[in-house]
Amino acid sequence: MSELQLSRTTHDRLRAEFDDLTSRGRIELAEKIERAREEGDLKENAGYHAAKDEQGHMEGRIRQLEYLLETAEVVDSCPVYTFIYEGDSEDMAEKYLIGHIEEQPADGVEVMGRESPLGSALIDSSPGDTVTYEAPGGTMSVTVLDVEWV
Repeated sequence: MSELQLSRTTHDRLRAEFDDLTSRGRIELAEKIERAREEGDLKENAGYHAAKDEQGHMEGRIRQLEYLLETAEVVDSCPVYTFIYEGDSEDMAEKYLIGHIEEQPADGVEVMGRESPLGSALIDSSPGDTVTYEAPGGTMSVTVLDVEWV
Protein backbone atom coordinates (compact mmCIF):
# COMPACT_ATOMS: atom_id res chain seq x y z
CA MET A 1 0.00 0.00 0.00
CA SER A 2 1.40 3.35 -1.03
CA GLU A 3 1.85 6.08 1.58
CA LEU A 4 0.45 8.54 -0.97
CA GLN A 5 -3.20 7.74 -1.52
CA LEU A 6 -5.90 9.79 -3.19
CA SER A 7 -9.59 9.06 -3.45
CA ARG A 8 -10.92 8.62 -7.00
CA THR A 9 -12.84 11.91 -6.65
CA THR A 10 -9.71 13.82 -5.63
CA HIS A 11 -7.58 12.15 -8.32
CA ASP A 12 -10.12 13.11 -10.99
CA ARG A 13 -10.30 16.71 -9.68
CA LEU A 14 -6.50 17.03 -9.70
CA ARG A 15 -6.30 15.52 -13.22
CA ALA A 16 -8.82 18.13 -14.44
CA GLU A 17 -6.82 20.92 -12.77
CA PHE A 18 -3.59 19.62 -14.33
CA ASP A 19 -5.15 19.42 -17.79
CA ASP A 20 -6.58 22.94 -17.44
CA LEU A 21 -3.30 24.49 -16.25
CA THR A 22 -1.19 22.79 -18.92
CA SER A 23 -3.48 23.95 -21.70
CA ARG A 24 -5.70 26.98 -21.09
CA GLY A 25 -3.64 28.22 -18.13
CA ARG A 26 -0.33 28.31 -19.99
CA ILE A 27 -1.87 29.92 -23.07
CA GLU A 28 -3.60 32.68 -21.11
CA LEU A 29 -0.49 33.40 -19.06
CA ALA A 30 1.70 33.56 -22.17
CA GLU A 31 -0.72 36.10 -23.64
CA LYS A 32 -0.65 38.11 -20.40
CA ILE A 33 3.17 38.17 -20.44
CA GLU A 34 3.18 39.23 -24.09
CA ARG A 35 0.75 42.10 -23.41
CA ALA A 36 2.93 43.25 -20.50
CA ARG A 37 6.06 43.12 -22.69
CA GLU A 38 4.40 45.46 -25.16
CA GLU A 39 4.15 48.10 -22.42
CA GLY A 40 7.86 48.82 -22.71
CA ASP A 41 10.92 48.69 -20.45
CA LEU A 42 10.89 45.33 -18.64
CA LYS A 43 13.06 46.53 -15.73
CA GLU A 44 10.31 48.75 -14.35
CA ASN A 45 7.30 46.92 -15.73
CA ALA A 46 5.28 45.76 -12.70
CA GLY A 47 2.71 43.99 -14.89
CA TYR A 48 5.42 41.93 -16.55
CA HIS A 49 7.05 40.96 -13.25
CA ALA A 50 3.67 40.05 -11.73
CA ALA A 51 2.84 37.86 -14.72
CA LYS A 52 6.25 36.13 -14.53
CA ASP A 53 5.71 35.50 -10.79
CA GLU A 54 2.27 34.08 -11.57
CA GLN A 55 3.86 31.86 -14.22
CA GLY A 56 6.37 30.54 -11.68
CA HIS A 57 3.62 29.70 -9.19
CA MET A 58 1.55 28.00 -11.87
CA GLU A 59 4.49 25.91 -13.10
CA GLY A 60 5.20 24.89 -9.50
CA ARG A 61 1.60 23.76 -9.10
CA ILE A 62 1.80 21.85 -12.39
CA ARG A 63 4.91 20.00 -11.17
CA GLN A 64 3.21 19.23 -7.86
CA LEU A 65 0.11 17.89 -9.61
CA GLU A 66 2.22 15.85 -12.01
CA TYR A 67 4.02 14.20 -9.10
CA LEU A 68 0.77 13.45 -7.25
CA LEU A 69 -0.91 12.00 -10.33
CA GLU A 70 2.09 9.83 -11.22
CA THR A 71 2.83 8.45 -7.76
CA ALA A 72 -0.47 8.27 -5.87
CA GLU A 73 -2.37 5.08 -5.35
CA VAL A 74 -6.03 5.68 -6.19
CA VAL A 75 -8.36 4.26 -3.54
CA ASP A 76 -12.11 3.88 -3.59
CA SER A 77 -12.62 5.56 -0.24
CA CYS A 78 -10.82 7.14 2.71
CA PRO A 79 -11.48 6.51 6.40
CA VAL A 80 -13.04 9.18 8.58
CA TYR A 81 -12.37 8.61 12.27
CA THR A 82 -14.45 10.10 15.06
CA PHE A 83 -12.62 9.98 18.39
CA ILE A 84 -12.23 11.58 21.78
CA TYR A 85 -9.09 12.28 23.75
CA GLU A 86 -8.59 10.50 27.04
CA GLY A 87 -10.65 12.25 29.70
CA ASP A 88 -12.96 14.04 27.23
CA SER A 89 -16.70 13.46 26.92
CA GLU A 90 -18.32 12.27 23.69
CA ASP A 91 -19.70 15.75 22.98
CA MET A 92 -16.06 16.84 22.50
CA ALA A 93 -15.50 14.29 19.72
CA GLU A 94 -13.32 15.25 16.78
CA LYS A 95 -13.66 13.97 13.23
CA TYR A 96 -10.78 13.58 10.77
CA LEU A 97 -10.40 12.09 7.33
CA ILE A 98 -7.09 10.24 7.15
CA GLY A 99 -5.61 11.04 3.77
CA HIS A 100 -3.69 13.51 1.65
CA ILE A 101 -4.08 17.25 2.22
CA GLU A 102 -5.59 17.57 -1.28
CA GLU A 103 -8.68 15.66 -0.14
CA GLN A 104 -11.72 17.88 0.35
CA PRO A 105 -14.03 16.19 2.87
CA ALA A 106 -17.48 17.36 3.87
CA ASP A 107 -17.94 20.35 6.16
CA GLY A 108 -16.91 19.74 9.74
CA VAL A 109 -14.28 17.18 8.82
CA GLU A 110 -10.60 18.05 8.86
CA VAL A 111 -7.84 16.17 7.01
CA MET A 112 -5.03 14.43 8.86
CA GLY A 113 -2.07 12.85 7.10
CA ARG A 114 -1.44 9.11 7.32
CA GLU A 115 2.15 9.92 8.27
CA SER A 116 1.20 12.07 11.27
CA PRO A 117 1.64 10.44 14.69
CA LEU A 118 -2.11 10.31 15.37
CA GLY A 119 -3.01 9.45 11.78
CA SER A 120 -0.68 6.46 11.70
CA ALA A 121 -1.96 5.30 15.10
CA LEU A 122 -5.59 5.46 13.95
CA ILE A 123 -5.07 3.45 10.74
CA ASP A 124 -6.68 0.01 11.08
CA SER A 125 -8.33 0.84 14.44
CA SER A 126 -12.00 0.11 15.05
CA PRO A 127 -14.78 1.70 17.11
CA GLY A 128 -14.12 1.08 20.78
CA ASP A 129 -10.33 0.85 20.35
CA THR A 130 -8.09 3.08 22.42
CA VAL A 131 -4.89 4.01 20.61
CA THR A 132 -1.85 5.81 21.93
CA TYR A 133 0.67 7.88 20.05
CA GLU A 134 3.66 10.08 20.74
CA ALA A 135 2.80 13.77 20.46
CA PRO A 136 5.28 16.62 20.91
CA GLY A 137 3.96 17.08 24.46
CA GLY A 138 4.15 13.39 25.40
CA THR A 139 2.11 10.23 25.01
CA MET A 140 -1.57 10.80 24.18
CA SER A 141 -4.51 8.41 24.00
CA VAL A 142 -7.72 8.60 22.01
CA THR A 143 -10.75 6.34 21.92
CA VAL A 144 -12.26 5.66 18.50
CA LEU A 145 -16.02 6.23 18.47
CA ASP A 146 -16.74 5.63 14.79
CA VAL A 147 -15.08 4.86 11.48
CA GLU A 148 -16.79 5.78 8.20
CA TRP A 149 -15.51 5.28 4.67
CA VAL A 150 -16.15 8.16 2.28
